[in-house]
Amino acid sequence: MNIDIKSLHPLEVRVLVGVEPGETMSAAMLEEQLGLKLGQCNQALSWLSAKGLIAETERAAETIYEMTDLGMKYAEDGTPGERIIRWIEERGARSLPELAKELGLENREVGSAFGALAKEGVLAMDDEKRVSLTGEPVSHSLNALRRVLDRAASGPVRAATLSEEELVAAGAHAKKRGAAGAALRVSQIETVSYRMTDSGVDVREALKAAGVVGDEIGALTPELLESGRWRSKRFRSYNIQVPPARMHIGRRNPYCLYLEEVKDKLVSLGFEEFDGPLVETEFWNGDALFMPQFHSARDIHDVYYIKAPSHAREIEQPWLDRVAATHENGWTTGSSGWGYAFDRTFTRRLVLRSQGTVLSAKQLPTAQVPGKYFGAVRCFRYDQVDATHGADFHQTEGIVLGEEVNLRTLLGLLKMFAVEFAGAEDFRFVPAYFPFTEPSIEVHIKHPVLGWFELGGSGIFRPEVTRPLGVEVPVLAWGLGIDRMALMQLGIDDMRELFSSDLERVRTRRRSRHSCRK
Repeated sequence: MNIDIKSLHPLEVRVLVGVEPGETMSAAMLEEQLGLKLGQCNQALSWLSAKGLIAETERAAETIYEMTDLGMKYAEDGTPGERIIRWIEERGARSLPELAKELGLENREVGSAFGALAKEGVLAMDDEKRVSLTGEPVSHSLNALRRVLDRAASGPVRAATLSEEELVAAGAHAKKRGAAGAALRVSQIETVSYRMTDSGVDVREALKAAGVVGDEIGALTPELLESGRWRSKRFRSYNIQVPPARMHIGRRNPYCLYLEEVKDKLVSLGFEEFDGPLVETEFWNGDALFMPQFHSARDIHDVYYIKAPSHAREIEQPWLDRVAATHENGWTTGSSGWGYAFDRTFTRRLVLRSQGTVLSAKQLPTAQVPGKYFGAVRCFRYDQVDATHGADFHQTEGIVLGEEVNLRTLLGLLKMFAVEFAGAEDFRFVPAYFPFTEPSIEVHIKHPVLGWFELGGSGIFRPEVTRPLGVEVPVLAWGLGIDRMALMQLGIDDMRELFSSDLERVRTRRRSRHSCRK
């Protein structure tokens, strides 16, 4: 044994003394048996494992589903699909806007529910855009979801206990950490079990022989002095040889400097910067971009809704009338539109902008032709946070207007961003789909650690976007992730490091692997 028992943390001591040799221990067991908090248990186990005093014996992962607030509402009132079926059974055929209004649901909820039930053959839409039942109203997916909700109402549901049909239903209505639009929260629970090693047993015996139990005091407080209780307490040893923390001089965050470099570079190329509020309406965030209000394409933008106020007072004219007509019948764009009744209440709904393209749309009515515009803007979208995704992120958004601009021009711009801004040595163009551009293109870059990932999307705005906003010439548009470009430029492999609060890492990190070329 070469462990100095004086160097052990009180939490480590309490675990070694409180658990018998040969006994299997886990964080949950220690929480119950020793009265520690779960975080303290995990810390103690991690430290003891690193010192070789305990060893892992088993690791088991399990998927569970839990009810969200929305799921509780569905369990009590019924899912949108169930409510639609009951309503039509009782009152007859209805249009989608009528169903949304009468049931008090969002248009997107009604649209998504109808789409799913129509695929199952439960609902159908006639020539007058009225929804009716096709026959026997039996939805296997709704029944499976109902069974899962009923079980989840009593507590977490283990995925291993669900049927294949129930797993599909649960997966379609679940998100990690839950969300405003998800009925279930899915999570992975991993249980790790440990057992004391021979070294751990030796240290345990040494602790007991020295009378160390883990309740030693690490700080002398005024209360201890005033009460005199310090006389009966044992104190932890102090090492006065420990060097003090290194002081850091002031320095700008490398990511903030990179954001400024991106802006400076674009301005030097003749682009004019635009910006706008973080809170936008559904009109500018989606409707003006020819994204249909009932279409599944909206599902790619999982937005955050504003609770109060929930709606803007009005939408600017004549853009509202023109965009509404374009959705309904194509207006004068040469398109047939989406063929539904445009909801002028839904379009005033307030959201946190989910994409920088909203600012490009707002720039079109006042843009000069020819003209070049850009923004380095913060966006918000519910997403699983990992090495290349964040719940809020920065995009470099831009448009180029002119009679002569074309796809070749756009590809040149995308190459510039991939090579000059991201510093990528390998990049590629991938065909894509966006409701507001045709053609649509994604640019992908290759990271030395993360491999290939999408840098962002682009394309040429459709006439259904530009003409209602007063533009008659071709418009190139792109929305690229600045955070992802910074992964290459700053030589890191996890986007979360851009926002690290660890000063040591921020101060000592190399500023850039590839500086933006001047």
